[in-house]
Amino acid sequence: MLTVVGRTGPSLGEAARAAVESAAVVIGEPGRLDGLPSAPDAETVVTDDPVDALQGVDVTDQDVVLVVDGDPGCFGVLRVLLEKGHAPEVVPAVPLVARAFAQAGLPWDDAMVVSARDGHLRQAVNVCRAHPKVAVLTGPGAGPAELARALFPVTPRSFIVCEDLDGPRERVVYVRPAEATTRPWNDPNVVLVLDNRHALGEPTWIAGAAPGPAGWALPADAFGGGDGLRPDVRAFVLAKLGPRVGDMVWDVESGDGSVGIECARFGAAVVAVDRDYAACERIRANVRRHGVKVAMASGDVRSTAGHLPEPDAVFVGPGFAGPGGPDAVRVCAALDPARLVAVVPDAAMAEPLLDVLVEHGYTAAAVRLQATPLTAPTEPSDAPAPVIVVWGERDVPAPGRPASRTIRPVETIPALPGDPDDPPVQRT
Repeated sequence: MLTVVGRTGPSLGEAARAAVESAAVVIGEPGRLDGLPSAPDAETVVTDDPVDALQGVDVTDQDVVLVVDGDPGCFGVLRVLLEKGHAPEVVPAVPLVARAFAQAGLPWDDAMVVSARDGHLRQAVNVCRAHPKVAVLTGPGAGPAELARALFPVTPRSFIVCEDLDGPRERVVYVRPAEATTRPWNDPNVVLVLDNRHALGEPTWIAGAAPGPAGWALPADAFGGGDGLRPDVRAFVLAKLGPRVGDMVWDVESGDGSVGIECARFGAAVVAVDRDYAACERIRANVRRHGVKVAMASGDVRSTAGHLPEPDAVFVGPGFAGPGGPDAVRVCAALDPARLVAVVPDAAMAEPLLDVLVEHGYTAAAVRLQATPLTAPTEPSDAPAPVIVVWGERDVPAPGRPASRTIRPVETIPALPGDPDDPPVQRT
């Protein structure tokens, strides 16, 4: 039988001790097998890859124990073992994250737990930007120094670095990100990344991140009734941006920050970029009103893009609807975000943007949106002006579309059927 034993210190529980004492083969990472009560004739295998070490080991006719850190079921080896066809018994230790928060003296039911290992450092950093209490499981090339370099100085956070928890070299160190970039670290397991103003958190009924927003595409007066997008247009833009936890979204020239704020409410990290000082102040006021985290970058995105965090999704708003629009989209597209969305007032402005997106390898499309409330005046001059949304996506096929753009890419959404005397109602 195969048994996976979680270990975070020298002591073992009764079930873990019994499994080790009866095992014919004991496999574990360096330091995990020290001081174990193995049988004198047991074979011990010390390896950096315990799962790979199981290759060729018969677990049907002998007892085999795999010793790993903490809880094998939390970012551990259990998933991989099940995928490989094993059905192990599991004896977990206290999870590393639980021990880390205990050392910090903080509750962690409202904490985000992420792994920066295996190429996920950037997503982990974005979670730390957007959320006030995050536990980051670290690995080679994704430790305290790398986290700190990405966060400092834009995102004010405190670090609690937990090294070799429950091991002979255990150390818990409280540092600022600037200090974390220069100190040597000895086998860090977990880094707690905290916004000290909100580290205690609120009581919750669900572990991890709070549920998503109860409503979105908020009314215009939720953002001061300024020059931002209408809610119906904003809903379509948000659907194309697809903001998620771990994403970095740029809100460029939206006028009131409404797109970025709504993305932040979905859990994404957000940077708002605007050239206009009054717009920047309006965005800051709206961010405070909604209690979300949005970084503010004052300036032209065409010159500041290289200094901002790498984006996963970009929105280019009506502030760039003029001649500079294609240049702004070109600068953003060159950074290779997965999704890019722009808003312009007419088809003539949409065509150059579509060309830029196609040149940069995006599947591009556009649509003209117009939604007239049933209670609105019937005079055409009083109806909201139509808006054109242009978007591009990476690695998304375009069914039914030719490889080259030889047809007009702007599509008018037809009106809903109804009484011909009623004002036109169009769906988005």
